[in-house]
Amino acid sequence: MSALLLALDLGTSSTRTALFDTRAQRLAGTTAQHTYPLLSSADGAAEIEPGALLSAVLRCLEQTLQRYRTEPALRGRRIEGVGVSCFWHSLVGCDAKGTALTNIITWADARCREDAAALRAEFSEKATHARTGCMLRASFWPAKLRWLRRTQARKFAAVKQWLSPAEWLQHTLAGEANVAIGMATGTGFFNPARLTWDAELLKACGLSPDMLRPVNDEPTPVGGRLAAQFAELKGVPWFPGIGDGAASNLGSGATRPGLAAINVGTSAALRVMRETGEVRAPFGLFCYRVDARRFLVGGAVSNAGNLRAWCLRELRLPDESALEAELAKRPAPQHGLVVLPFWNPERAPTWDEDAAGAIHGLRQHTSALDLLQAITEASYHRLARIAELVLAGEKTTPKIIVSGGIQRSATALQRLADVLGQAVHPNEEMEASLRGAAIFALEKIGIPVPATTLAKAVKPRLTYARLYATEREKQRALEE
Repeated sequence: MSALLLALDLGTSSTRTALFDTRAQRLAGTTAQHTYPLLSSADGAAEIEPGALLSAVLRCLEQTLQRYRTEPALRGRRIEGVGVSCFWHSLVGCDAKGTALTNIITWADARCREDAAALRAEFSEKATHARTGCMLRASFWPAKLRWLRRTQARKFAAVKQWLSPAEWLQHTLAGEANVAIGMATGTGFFNPARLTWDAELLKACGLSPDMLRPVNDEPTPVGGRLAAQFAELKGVPWFPGIGDGAASNLGSGATRPGLAAINVGTSAALRVMRETGEVRAPFGLFCYRVDARRFLVGGAVSNAGNLRAWCLRELRLPDESALEAELAKRPAPQHGLVVLPFWNPERAPTWDEDAAGAIHGLRQHTSALDLLQAITEASYHRLARIAELVLAGEKTTPKIIVSGGIQRSATALQRLADVLGQAVHPNEEMEASLRGAAIFALEKIGIPVPATTLAKAVKPRLTYARLYATEREKQRALEE
């Protein structure tokens, strides 16, 4: 009987687990998901309580492995590895034994904007970006650590090691953990070309390399608590967690020239994967490693599906099925609104972390549906601006594969294609990052993964694409 892979996808609001076969196909009956709260506040906090993440992961594993034990088609098939996708740019401070001393501070935590600005005054952001592939902004570790040292000096001094949530979870459950090359590169402290930590930045933030886990993509065998609780996992290779963006590209099949990936979930991003060429990105975009062989160039926005959730909650909109029908009747931007979708501090392409959201053009006749449409389109315009920068570096215009929550809405996919002015191909796997975690493990084990077959394209409607191009210039002008 063929082997299986266990995959985990750690997100900022929930964790998913599932089993995959050696063709990287998800065994749907094994999928589990559990949520946890993102602890936010008016000052910009966005944290996760470590125990909440751990509890959700254990509940998911119990559900997935219970299906494994009871399903005749699965029972007895060896689990060959554990692959993990995890939200990037987030950290937890631990003592020498790996016990968490802080909450998990996520990429969305913006309390360190002042410290990011101080770093930009101290260091050249362009030079730092050229070395690390990351901006000197609140999303990344340097600003977060400077903020912690400034505001929580005693706790900062007590921390003996800093880990991403992926390493913390692996160390806690399985007994040991490395930091994947692809996770290290999302910290803002790592040089993706040289594959080394940036000594100057580490020193400026009060860190030394021995406070970080060893950097490599080698697995560690499952032991400790996890082996005791789940005998079928004892000794199974657990591969270090990779960033969710890298996993999304792997899981959607956007891994070769001529393909790009867009993921629209809570946040959104556009990325291309490369193996050759200079390991750096245009200023304002990112350059992250997938592993020692491959790297990503792209850009991310902080405001996407979270804005849709805000609209549904605050504007008292009808249910999803009714919304889908109403939005389908509104293919053009006739609402008269220009939106800067900066409810959370924004990232690419302009990184204006102090800019607040804005809605220009409100009139007496403006409806809740107008607001939802305009806010949604505004996020897509940000992706289109990132696409202008990313795709300019490609020899031919790549075909775009789209993943994430947007896949549930045919209207949203069509609108995205219209705003981009380019065809998009829906990803047939709803859980791209989860699949990407499994593929990463399969690759490292040495099992080849079949190439992705593109789904039927959603093509832009040129009349509307021209209208949206005009609207995008209005957004650009309002921001300026």
